[in-house]
Amino acid sequence: MTNRAFITGISGLILNDAEREFIRAERPWGFILFKRNIESPAQVAALVEELRSAVGVADAPVLIDQEGGRVQRLGPPHWPAYPPGASFGALYDIDPKLGLAAARLSSRLIAADLTDLGITVDCLPLADVPVAGADAVIGNRAYGTEPGKVAAIARAVTDGLEQGGVLPVLKHIPGHGRAMADSHFRLPTVDTAKAELERTDFAAFQPLADLPMAMTAHVVFSALDPVHPATTSATIIEQVIRGLIGFQGLLMSDDVSMNALAGSIAERTRAIVTAGCDMVLHCNGNIDEMREVARETPELTGKALERAKATLAARKPPQPLDRQAARAELDALLDRVGTA
Repeated sequence: MTNRAFITGISGLILNDAEREFIRAERPWGFILFKRNIESPAQVAALVEELRSAVGVADAPVLIDQEGGRVQRLGPPHWPAYPPGASFGALYDIDPKLGLAAARLSSRLIAADLTDLGITVDCLPLADVPVAGADAVIGNRAYGTEPGKVAAIARAVTDGLEQGGVLPVLKHIPGHGRAMADSHFRLPTVDTAKAELERTDFAAFQPLADLPMAMTAHVVFSALDPVHPATTSATIIEQVIRGLIGFQGLLMSDDVSMNALAGSIAERTRAIVTAGCDMVLHCNGNIDEMREVARETPELTGKALERAKATLAARKPPQPLDRQAARAELDALLDRVGTA
């Protein structure tokens, strides 16, 4: 039986009976974890195993947002704290090689944490290019404000994840850095001219177009589509994400339940699929919404199925890592920022 083209969250630390039956019946392609799903290493590993058992797919992708800084679902006391993306940008400004080395080390250590638990996908790196006055939803998560620098650090982050056996998700394509609102709460509109978007926002994503997965931005770019955010805009997906940027991997939406999107969950899901996203993401664990998403999401077929298979095939076995030495090296590099 073919999986459906959606990724789902769940409500708590273990699967309840309704969720277990939902997963068996609707067969989501993958799962995503949040802090509400995390208590201890043993509990998370057991939950990951239970999710895969329920869907009947031994390598079903399990995703998490583990960036470092304020977006870190796994944290102390069971897991280390990691720096925000801006730390690598600050070190890059002192010495680009050191900035890239720190970014690679941080994501390699994150990958080791995730692999221990059976988590195989990290929603990282960001290639968003923030501007002055933008909403703080991106803020210090960003690597910098110059597209070439952002792309270089994002590539280093990707390398670290891949060396640790974890698949990256490039976000938020084609860019969330200019948004003057947090798309979790309302829909941002960017009125910047197309030529300037191509020079800045889109330029940061182009060198990363070969990555296996990307997540869309719930942002309206009025110069391209004055009505629809990128997530539900066939114009932006075809002409910018697939065209100008050249991304040909598996394209997933940002969370369908975020307030930036209009209409019912069912209407949002249909719009995401119709626009050309390969995968719908639903995060909040609300079983009624999960059922709506499943009803409106097709089975994986055609190019979307090919991309999904290629994504899973891109995952590499983790390379050896001396965690203690790697963490000491990372801390020493980051100390350079404080003493510069």
